[in-house]
Amino acid sequence: MGFKQPSEIAKGMVEIGIKKANLTADKMIILGFLAGAYIGLGGFLAIRVSGNISSDIWGSLQKLVFGAVFPVGLMLVIIAGAELVTGNFMTQTISFVDGKITLKGVLKNWLLVYIGNLLGSLFVAFVLAYKTGLIMETVKLVNASMDLPWASYIVKIANAKVSLNWWEAFWRGVGCNWLVALAVWMAFAAEDVVGKIFAIWWPIMAFVSIGFEHSVANMFFIPLGIFAGSDLRYINLVQMMKAPALKATWESFIVNNLIPVTLGNIVGAGLFVGVVYWYVYLQKKD
Repeated sequence: MGFKQPSEIAKGMVEIGIKKANLTADKMIILGFLAGAYIGLGGFLAIRVSGNISSDIWGSLQKLVFGAVFPVGLMLVIIAGAELVTGNFMTQTISFVDGKITLKGVLKNWLLVYIGNLLGSLFVAFVLAYKTGLIMETVKLVNASMDLPWASYIVKIANAKVSLNWWEAFWRGVGCNWLVALAVWMAFAAEDVVGKIFAIWWPIMAFVSIGFEHSVANMFFIPLGIFAGSDLRYINLVQMMKAPALKATWESFIVNNLIPVTLGNIVGAGLFVGVVYWYVYLQKKD
């Protein structure tokens, strides 16, 4: 199974960054929408397969299962083709420091793809997860039923994410996107689809299972928690003390999580991957 050497990857990432910067605005938004939707689908899959696993009984198995299936989102982004801003935090940075694109081009790409990612994530959260009723399902057991387990699970996730202090969210964003950018980096190294899948799976599984923070994933998780936690059926459960109350709000989503996590994601991918590998492999020596 062939693969590219790190120096070849660095050169390739610069070229990819140039192509991304030259996309038209409409394509940036459309491809960004697809990437946000793909990450949302991966997140929804992770909720559905792990949300009914009791962490009190199975310990960290719930996190491992969650992390094991979430990478399908980035696989769709890389292999099917889409624009994910967290990956672009690396590709645009390495192209910029190599002098191939302008700062204006970097910021335009980041902004438009970010907007597209947000729209795609919200679409999957509201339409495919909430309006389909899948997040609000009740589990039927042999002699009883479990009331809205997935809704309770996503509300817990949303509450936890907005309860982080600013620096916790920032540094978790750094750790997350260091691994995400490495997944993109290694996927480019692979010469076939199977190799790309394996290259993507390990770093993404790692960041999710560890508990790091991904801005685009949170564009899906936290809004879905707000949608589910604001539903009258869920509120009734809360009043009966059968589910945790929703603490996340749209303001806390943006201020407490999205802003610091996004900035951390920029540092994790741009500095620790883009700048570092540019310096090692591409910097011109006198």
